[in-house]
Amino acid sequence: QVQLVESGGGLVQAGGSLRLSCAASERTFRTYTMGWFRQAPGKEREFVASIRWITGKTTYADSVKGRFTISGDNTKNTNTLYIQMNNLEPEDTAVYYCAAATIINGGYNYWGQGTQVTVSS
Repeated sequence: QVQLVESGGGLVQAGGSLRLSCAASERTFRTYTMGWFRQAPGKEREFVASIRWITGKTTYADSVKGRFTISGDNTKNTNTLYIQMNNLEPEDTAVYYCAAATIINGGYNYWGQGTQVTVSS
């Protein structure tokens, strides 16, 4: 079973930046779309950003537009996903999850374990 492993979380002051990474345990893992989600304490998991490899199209939640940038590499021998988070706000505090869709036009069927991001005011 392929695993998605996130890294890069931590504690940062408001206005600061973090870059999260997500790597698949198998380099040949092929995906159509990958994305980031987050879940804050007491709240439901919410969409943050996604990238569709075939078209390169990126999509963002309104709350992070202009502050977060999703990118990655889905070439033959690698499968990694990043999200650069700038101008972080305390409201961005959450566990961030990487997700992958391996069926075209299907939902996300692989999920990472999450990495904690805490933004202090």
